[in-house]
Amino acid sequence: MSASTLIVFYVSALLGALCVLGIYSEMRRRRFGPSHLQDRIFRCRNCGSIYTDDPDVDRSRCAQCGKMNEPIEF
Repeated sequence: MSASTLIVFYVSALLGALCVLGIYSEMRRRRFGPSHLQDRIFRCRNCGSIYTDDPDVDRSRCAQCGKMNEPIEF
């Protein structure tokens, strides 16, 4: 085997191992990480508190001051 073939094989093997490690890490993160919540985000117009509530709620009461608020639209 020539030196250039050996270098190409070595670099390819390292890049392949790095790709496999990255894919494994991403799969593990998705499996054990927290799932995306479907809750709605609210911001109180009275005290400025930010909080979440269930996705089926149209208006929610602030836990800090009790004022009813609309959800934030992004």
